[in-house]
Amino acid sequence: MPAKRLPASERARIASIFERFERHAPDPRTELSHRSPFELLVAVVLSAQATDVSVNKATGPLFAAADTPAGMVALGEAGVARFISSIGLFNTKAKNVIALSRILIESHGGKVPLTREALQALPGVGRKTASVVLNELGVEPAIAVDTHVFRVAHRLGLSASKTPDQVEADLFAITPKSALTRAHHWLILHGRYTCVARKPKCEVCIVRDLCPSRELVQGS
Repeated sequence: MPAKRLPASERARIASIFERFERHAPDPRTELSHRSPFELLVAVVLSAQATDVSVNKATGPLFAAADTPAGMVALGEAGVARFISSIGLFNTKAKNVIALSRILIESHGGKVPLTREALQALPGVGRKTASVVLNELGVEPAIAVDTHVFRVAHRLGLSASKTPDQVEADLFAITPKSALTRAHHWLILHGRYTCVARKPKCEVCIVRDLCPSRELVQGS
């Protein structure tokens, strides 16, 4: 629902949620380890259906061996696969990493393109991956809706939509402009560590009194 159609009390509740997130973590960042846009892109591609912890364990040695598109291509699919074999779908991901590295060399001078269209044209890069990269690099505000964001958005009454794209649109409509570049991280971290899928930690939740689902989830 567009913010302008929300009752004043609801706008105030939503503003308070993000104000508390900001006080708790003024400058939230991705937990994926990276030192460059290329490493960030590869890490996000590898993070699909995997935890950040598992990705970081794999990318430490991987990036020590190859931290550029040319270095990644030199490793080859089999070489990349050996480094990321602990991550789900590693063969497909290795194929995508090599393919996108080649495209970066051939079409972008070895650099990561910083437009959504160009990013989403890369193998293994969908809307969510592009959103994470663009937001983390400060190119454009983006709210990538993963399972954590989807769950928290519904529990906090920020969206009732059924698909990630619709939830993303809802969040963009109601999130204060000053919070748009950080909302993605706040919602992910809140879902990862506090508003977890099973037995949410309502007793330590910083927005507990603003949550319309607190009694429901506590009783589940």
